[in-house]
Amino acid sequence: MDKLVSTVFVSLDGVYQAPGGPQEDTSGGFGQGGWTFPYGDEDFGRFVTESFGRAGAFLLGRRTYEIFASYWPGMTDPADPVASRLNALPKYVVSATLQAPGWSGTTVVSGDLAKEVAALKERTHGELQIHGSGALVRSLVDLRLVDTLHLVTFPVVLGAGRRLFAEGAVPTRFERTGGRVTAAGVSIQSYDPLGSPEYGSF
Repeated sequence: MDKLVSTVFVSLDGVYQAPGGPQEDTSGGFGQGGWTFPYGDEDFGRFVTESFGRAGAFLLGRRTYEIFASYWPGMTDPADPVASRLNALPKYVVSATLQAPGWSGTTVVSGDLAKEVAALKERTHGELQIHGSGALVRSLVDLRLVDTLHLVTFPVVLGAGRRLFAEGAVPTRFERTGGRVTAAGVSIQSYDPLGSPEYGSF
């Protein structure tokens, strides 16, 4: 058994929608896709390469899966640290409606999310990784199934779009376990959930 590890790109105001390109996800009229592009320096690339190098399998929400499946199967360079892992390793997509995923190596996960994900963690060698998939990440944090959250915060405020931790999230305390800041100012911080928050008074 290994860890369930989530990596999410967010703006300073917590938006995770469409980080990779203008047409990636325009739902809700979102017109600011591609907001991470100016910050893709060598430091950021190093983090991405390190992260994918630890993957044993991928768990994705339906929207993120469809975005990935429309692009990565066409990237066939074996030296590409992202494409080589995404195309070769098992992929699990959480969906109640997807019937026949076309991306090789994909299995649809439906039914009891907690039970299914716990089983995936048990049989994955290496990290079971979630990339993007904000709604799924929130659900799994609420279920206390995420072991590590890599929160990658970009120095930009978007003012609109889907936010990672919206009102109604289960209160959760985290412990910082590592981090760095890239030359372009992207804060990459790793957190392990510790259960419910603690409270006090000054």
